[in-house]
Amino acid sequence: MVKAVIFDMDGVIIDSEGTYLEFQLEFARKKNPDVRIEQLYPMVGATKKEAWEVLERAVDNGQPWEELRDECRQRDIYSEVDYREIYRPEVTEVLKTLKEKGYRLALASSTQLDLVERVLRENEIREYFEVVVSGNQFKRSKPDPEIYQYTAAQLGVRTEECLAVEDSTIGITAASRAGMKIAAVIDNRYNFDQSLADYHIARVKEVLEVVDEA
Repeated sequence: MVKAVIFDMDGVIIDSEGTYLEFQLEFARKKNPDVRIEQLYPMVGATKKEAWEVLERAVDNGQPWEELRDECRQRDIYSEVDYREIYRPEVTEVLKTLKEKGYRLALASSTQLDLVERVLRENEIREYFEVVVSGNQFKRSKPDPEIYQYTAAQLGVRTEECLAVEDSTIGITAASRAGMKIAAVIDNRYNFDQSLADYHIARVKEVLEVVDEA
């Protein structure tokens, strides 16, 4: 029986991945004008090191990924994003309904905590989450299961009593390794492997149907 629902943020609550890719493509093309956005798709949902290695291969100018990462981060792209514009508005009603039904709610994101809090605040949904966790709090973030194990412990529930709402391969893998049920938001743009998920949903609002089945 599901007692808690734990949401990922990027790709679930906000459709942010395409927005970030556009910034990264702009940066990459300053190094190599021939870079195509499709070459950067594997950055989405990858670990940080793997993501920057993808950009390194696409740019192919001899710079190591660490140098490219540091140079790219000189621009604060997050300050330029309107997170209300890429918010999935159905999420508000989903959270409200789950809360009314007595489910415990948490958010477990690989993104840094200050940005997570900003996204929740700007979209006026912070109040729904009892626990908000960032991957930066751990030595190993997703696909390591620790972030999900920790979040469940903070809620006071067993991992098998949790439904994780994810989209990426590494997020689904982390939740699976933690022993949680998983609802994967289908996204065919980035070639995610969602085979470990128990449920596949086209829209976040379908979580309301899943919790009744799980």
